[in-house]
Amino acid sequence: MTLSIEEQISFFICEEIIHQPERTLASTEPLLSSGLLDSFSLVDVSLFVEDHFNVRIDDTELNVDTFDTLEELSALIRKRL
Repeated sequence: MTLSIEEQISFFICEEIIHQPERTLASTEPLLSSGLLDSFSLVDVSLFVEDHFNVRIDDTELNVDTFDTLEELSALIRKRL
């Protein structure tokens, strides 16, 4: 079974960033505006996305408009695939 883009990013965030592997993030759960991710973890997530999905994330896209939810982030990735 292949995980969706949102599931893969959620797993990475829960496992590697917030160290709560049992947690599942909803696709519309705020990541930045809620304080779940800070600027350092945002960079880690963007590097994961670039490496894992082979897409380029511009530094100007590291903001609440693009990265605030898994839904927004996965839409950006789908556009670039």
